[in-house]
Amino acid sequence: MSKVPVFVLSGFLGSGKTSLLERLLQECSQRNLTTAVLMNEIGKTDTDGISLTGKSKIIEKLLDGCICCNKKSEVVQCMEKLIALKPDVIFIELTGVANPEEVADSLTEPALINSVYLEKVITLIDAEHILSYNSLFESDRELVKTTRRQIEVADLLIVNKTDLVSESKKQKIYKVLVKQNSTSRVFFSTYSKIDLNTLFHNLKSPQQTIKVKIKGERHDHHKHTPNHSYSRIKSITLKLSSQTSTTEIETFLKKWKSNLLRAKGYLSLGDGTYLMQHVMKRVNWERATYTGDPYLVLIGIELNEEGIKKEWERIVQKASVSS
Repeated sequence: MSKVPVFVLSGFLGSGKTSLLERLLQECSQRNLTTAVLMNEIGKTDTDGISLTGKSKIIEKLLDGCICCNKKSEVVQCMEKLIALKPDVIFIELTGVANPEEVADSLTEPALINSVYLEKVITLIDAEHILSYNSLFESDRELVKTTRRQIEVADLLIVNKTDLVSESKKQKIYKVLVKQNSTSRVFFSTYSKIDLNTLFHNLKSPQQTIKVKIKGERHDHHKHTPNHSYSRIKSITLKLSSQTSTTEIETFLKKWKSNLLRAKGYLSLGDGTYLMQHVMKRVNWERATYTGDPYLVLIGIELNEEGIKKEWERIVQKASVSS
């Protein structure tokens, strides 16, 4: 089964995410792509979702909190409902205080990892207020950190509401963004208007049909979208059927330093299966009832996939020899 690409729309409150989402849904309709949307609201009342009624027939809503660790089970349930309806593309619009990294983490849960992949993280910037965030939120360091991470992990940065600022301020904003994220493309816009071909040129409709003639008859063959992520946030899944040790795994994780944002997996140790969670420099092991094939997922920015897989192969060979 072909994996479904997921676009994540990030950005602080009022930056224009819903306006962009409406444009994306219109573009998908023109491209004959079936869309699904997961709306994330920080309050208990759905406000943005109402405006999308009729623009996407498949909408799930996650209210009363941002997508984060304590909402992970709800995210998985919502995504499973969307996937079951077989969309071509899924859009997740985050609340303004959510960290896109949490979504990347959720998409690697056992129930989702074989069905979806992260295509792009798009972060919208409020041109009128972005330069004031540090002073506005100086009493809330966690919020400052979140707004920075929204910029740092983005594959595409859209500086919106540029009609409200001067040309000199636009240049200051650009310098700040490049300093925080030198890899992402930066677009300036009003009302979230950008050239959407930038987002879709790597995607092809899975309903594209090739007409093939065989002995005078025509047969339809469907082309499927390749499962290749164009996001800077990469997730790499590694398999290990033999038993290993906590020391071996933790030493392996330390090799990838600051590029590694998170790692998690279900691994077989000497006395059973454990869920391993790695965040920053902390590693936690918890006994699990998971009965599927053991695996480890690394989530990070611009990870050295070749080096990781080469080092992992060494661990796999060592484990198979000792077992």
